[in-house]
Amino acid sequence: MLAKINVAILDDHQSIIDGFIYRLSMNPEIQIVGTATYGEDLSPMIDGKEVNVLLLDVSIPNSEEDHNPYPVLHIIPRLLEKHPGLNILIISMYTQHSLIEALVNAGVSGYIFKDDQVSIQQLDKIVVKIAKGGNYFSPGAYRDAIENPVHSLLTPRQMEALSLCASSPDGDTVALAGNLGISGSTMRNLLSGAYLRLGVRTRAAAIAKAHQLGILPDQPDPAVDEKKEASQSSKHMQKVLKA
Repeated sequence: MLAKINVAILDDHQSIIDGFIYRLSMNPEIQIVGTATYGEDLSPMIDGKEVNVLLLDVSIPNSEEDHNPYPVLHIIPRLLEKHPGLNILIISMYTQHSLIEALVNAGVSGYIFKDDQVSIQQLDKIVVKIAKGGNYFSPGAYRDAIENPVHSLLTPRQMEALSLCASSPDGDTVALAGNLGISGSTMRNLLSGAYLRLGVRTRAAAIAKAHQLGILPDQPDPAVDEKKEASQSSKHMQKVLKA
């Protein structure tokens, strides 16, 4: 018997996770080995398991108590280094060119828009393709990230540093530098360079400008925007499931 394709899912809306499970359960080659709704649960979900494909949203809260965004631009390269057999497929509502390109540079194998009904309907086949080392992008994502890449204002390392800062806006610079494996002075230089390129003077202003330019995903207000996104995503998924 051929080994099954092990899939894990990280998305902050249970209705979306349920929709993915519904689609993937139609394929006997695939088995779901874990699901999670918060960034802090990602490592415990996949550590010690042979996960072939991770379905990942880009705007995930750190935890139930901490709604700052999980630093996916920082986490993805480390996940791929720690788990050589892992392939990451992003499924997200975000369509910003710079963000998609940054995620591709970080090592993801594909990017699907949540409202791309055609791709979602074929999710099991796409997962099989990704697990075998292939790539898949929604048409718009492929055009933006592969055919017509933009030249981001920031270097990949500066974007990773800002991703960490957005995840821990009050975090100590030296502690954040430790997460990157660099010295505090190198971290300060990275941030100073990012401030200069963004035309700002503070960390908070840099994070806000990066959100505005689409370099980082927007941070939803947990009391308002999360409910709105959940409603929109659920409507898209219901359309897909009924199709």
